[in-house]
Amino acid sequence: MGNETKRPATYEDLLALPEHVVGQIIDGELIVMPRPANLHAVIYSRLLADLNGTFEHERGRLGGWWIVGEPELHLGRDVLVPDIAGWRIERMPDVPVAPYFTLAPDWVCEVLSPSTRALDRKRKPEVHAREGVGHMWLVDPESRTLEVLQQQDGQWAPRGTWSGDACVRAAPFEELELNLGTLWLRKPQAP
Repeated sequence: MGNETKRPATYEDLLALPEHVVGQIIDGELIVMPRPANLHAVIYSRLLADLNGTFEHERGRLGGWWIVGEPELHLGRDVLVPDIAGWRIERMPDVPVAPYFTLAPDWVCEVLSPSTRALDRKRKPEVHAREGVGHMWLVDPESRTLEVLQQQDGQWAPRGTWSGDACVRAAPFEELELNLGTLWLRKPQAP
């Protein structure tokens, strides 16, 4: 009995999941997680709004990017769902009609949570590096930090870590001054 071979997960396994979870496939393993908690969702939404308002093609003042929330990425045999991803217009002139992307993004962002921290810091970055993603942001609501990484020779090199209320110009979006203080939820003040 101990010699059973587990079959690799398929896209049909993902489609069969209930709507209240997020599924991904990495190295043939089906990984299922609950939908993000409210804090995660608020930070993700604020960051997405800042980036779209500045860089999204046809809407942003600087343009040049497609910025997408929770895109489904089909990268080789792996299926990933980063919190946010961006493609430069020159690499992806039009958004595909399919319900997923097969072209690796130029940038990905993960908002870390206790249930996804290990996956977002280890396994997913390995796939992104293999597929040629150039930049990655890791946003940690618990420590209130933004960690910026850039791929160099297939490895992730740190570009900087900022925290608290810092104002940041982070690659690949240096044109935007991002006030980290606007991302974090504040505790209500006592009357």
